[in-house]
Amino acid sequence: MRLVLPLLLALAAPAGAETVLAARTLRAQTIVTAADLVVKDVNVAGAARSIDEIVGLETRVALYAGRPVRPGDVGPPAIIERNQIVPLVFDRAGLMIRSEGRSLMRAATGDYIRVMNLESRITVSGRVSADGRIYVSD
Repeated sequence: MRLVLPLLLALAAPAGAETVLAARTLRAQTIVTAADLVVKDVNVAGAARSIDEIVGLETRVALYAGRPVRPGDVGPPAIIERNQIVPLVFDRAGLMIRSEGRSLMRAATGDYIRVMNLESRITVSGRVSADGRIYVSD
């Protein structure tokens, strides 16, 4: 019984885990650098565990100093700004239509955004490609 009690106490102790915290307050739409982050030995559910997974991403919301950084608080940097003129592409079954549109929101590669077609004035939705084109969906 004497050997079992210390073993149980050791197992019952909370396990330490590293959590990424903001070193300073960052506004939304800021590209995160390593100097903006610190790692503390605290366990926060849902928070990032490594600085490497956050550095280079853009803040989606304000990050406050000393608060944990969650993966949903950051994302890929935007390549399209609101009101930017962007190329629209509709490509289905051998038919390709190209036009220009005005983006109605900021977006990163892979995001779905709303764009107003400048010729027809109709709002369409599409996915942002790495080269900045918007591929219109049905």
